[in-house]
Amino acid sequence: MTTPPPAAPAECEPPSTVSFPEALRYWFKLGCISFGGPAGQIALMHEELVERRRWISERRFLHALNYCMVLPGPEATQLAVYIGWLLHRTPGGIVAGTLFVLPSLLLLILLSWIYLAWGHLPLVAGVLYGVKPAVVAIVAAAGWRLGTRTLRNPSLILIALAAFIAIAVLHLPFPFVIAGAAVLGIAGGRLVPGHFAPAASGHGASGQPSLPALIGDDTPPPAHARPGWRTMLLPALAGIGIGMAAWGLLAATLGEGHALARMGGFFTKAALLTFGGAYAVLPYVVQNAVDNYHWLTPAQMIDGLALGETTPGPLIMIVSFVGFVGGWSQAVLGGQPFLGGVAGAVVATFFTFLPSFVFILAGGPVVEATRDDLRLTAPLTAISAAVVGVILSLALFFAWHVFRLGAAPRDWDAMAMIVAAGAALALIRYRLGTIPVIGACGIAGLVISYLR
Repeated sequence: MTTPPPAAPAECEPPSTVSFPEALRYWFKLGCISFGGPAGQIALMHEELVERRRWISERRFLHALNYCMVLPGPEATQLAVYIGWLLHRTPGGIVAGTLFVLPSLLLLILLSWIYLAWGHLPLVAGVLYGVKPAVVAIVAAAGWRLGTRTLRNPSLILIALAAFIAIAVLHLPFPFVIAGAAVLGIAGGRLVPGHFAPAASGHGASGQPSLPALIGDDTPPPAHARPGWRTMLLPALAGIGIGMAAWGLLAATLGEGHALARMGGFFTKAALLTFGGAYAVLPYVVQNAVDNYHWLTPAQMIDGLALGETTPGPLIMIVSFVGFVGGWSQAVLGGQPFLGGVAGAVVATFFTFLPSFVFILAGGPVVEATRDDLRLTAPLTAISAAVVGVILSLALFFAWHVFRLGAAPRDWDAMAMIVAAGAALALIRYRLGTIPVIGACGIAGLVISYLR
């Protein structure tokens, strides 16, 4: 086999600097093209920031990702905030996270309005009939992909199985499941550390040694990324103050029992208590938004996930759909359903993402000082294993409603099962993208609805 030619001298030098306008343009571009859920978004960032632009090295990128995965909230957004913060301090982190989310919020507001205003039309209903089984397949495929990377030994497989049973069978609260996994990770890190160490990450994705990066493996943390009361306490106090002021304004003007104030409180709690990324957050959102607050129905939740899968930005942006439908259905602004929906979407998005900014801007200095510390990575590894079980429990929840498994076997929706099986095959076996699969399933649903 021919040995690749050595890199040119210019390629062996890391970038000298990254200007703030250059970073701003990149984060906005990422927010507009980041389809494919958290895995796809992280892959996009890795390809662009590690391999092409070399703003950050492979090892530093993965270390930041590990911290984001152990946090509650959307890891892809948090990773963007983290890298933006490393490059350009607090303004860089805020801009990176905001531009990563903003295009998706605006697009989801538009799609949610179309869905509620015209979703009952036969054309739209037929497309949604095919998209819903695709959602089942997408969630199951996400669990499969994460499981193949995460469940590397019997200890992690048992944790995933226990998490699935705890959620799907015992209906235990989600935070208890994640807390239990973290405790098992701490214990496992001491008793069998080899089972709970992070997966080795050698070279870059291409298999070749990584070229030097602006933020390299041995680059010392910049001044703003070093632990200290000013670099940690001030961002934490500022974030908490902003959140309390925003909720207090809603409660003072509308009342604590108003739907918007309840949304602010619930989505703050969801952001603080849910771990493992978007698919892990959804069971908690379903338990409360659907079952407790009745802001939307299970069918609408599935439709919302389908819309979230077809828009750029983090998948947890489904909370914008939940907020829009809740604001519309609860008439939060009286006789203005569209404006009520917009208010619900903005409130849900703001309170969901605010904690992520605080976690990164306040906790980043500690992470920079604790690279390769098993005490941090062992609980993360166990939580990642538990998240596999949680995601599969979500797939079961969606399948139960889409396939009508609660009815007699003769009333099960066989055509929906066939569409879901085809979508799963396309996603797992042939590795097709989410958007083409959803498009094909939407067409299939339209044809099936026409033939019936």
